[in-house]
Amino acid sequence: MVRKIAFGVLWLGFIVYAFFLAPPEQAGTFELIKNLSSGQWQGVNPLVIALFNLMGIWTLIYSAVVFIDGRGQKIPAWLFAIASFAVGIFALLPYLALREPNNKFVGKKNALLKLLDSRVTGVVLTVATVILVAYGLTGGDWGSFVQQWQTNRFINVMSLDFCLLCLLFPALLGDDMARRSWNLQFFWLITLIPLFGPLIYLSVRPPLQEVGVESISKQPAAN
Repeated sequence: MVRKIAFGVLWLGFIVYAFFLAPPEQAGTFELIKNLSSGQWQGVNPLVIALFNLMGIWTLIYSAVVFIDGRGQKIPAWLFAIASFAVGIFALLPYLALREPNNKFVGKKNALLKLLDSRVTGVVLTVATVILVAYGLTGGDWGSFVQQWQTNRFINVMSLDFCLLCLLFPALLGDDMARRSWNLQFFWLITLIPLFGPLIYLSVRPPLQEVGVESISKQPAAN
C-alpha cells in the first residue's frame, strides 16, 4: 500500500510540476516536436535530438518488461506501455502504482513477447543508444541546452521525464529477474548504471521459460 501511495503521489506531483511550475510553453514547441518526430533536424541542438530519441529507447526498455509483467496483472499493462510512447512516465507511473508484485510467468509467449524477450532486441537498443549518446555529446551545445532547459517547458519536462525513467526502472526489475530465476545480486549493479545498466540487462537476461496453466493446476497441493 505504501508503494502504491508513493507512486500515486509522485505521479500527481509530476503533473502539477509539468503544468504549473515548469518554465512556460514557448512558441514553436509544436513545430519542434513535429520536426524531431519526422527527422527534420536541421538547426536543432544535437543534445535535444539525442534526448528526444532516447525517450523512445526508454519506452522500449520498459515495454520489454511491462508487457511481460502484465501477463499476471488485473490491469491492461499494454495500454500503459503504448501510452508511454506519447507521454513517457506520465503513463507508466499509474501502472507502477496499480500493479501487484508478480514474479511468475504463466502461459506461452506470443510473437510480440518473443520479440521483447529476445536478447537481440536488447543488443539493437544498446547499439542505437551508444550512437545517440555519442552524437549528442560530440555535437551538442551544452550552453544552449541549459538555456532551453531553464526557459522551455517541453525541454525541461522531457529532461525530468528521462531522469524519472532512469530512477524508477528498479520497481519492475526485481520481479523480472525473479521470473527468470536470475541472481538478484546483480540487481544493484544494473540499477546503479543509468540507462546502460537496463540495456545490458536486456541484452544478457535469460529468456523466459513458458509454463502452461495446465501444468500449474496439476501440481500437488501443499499439506
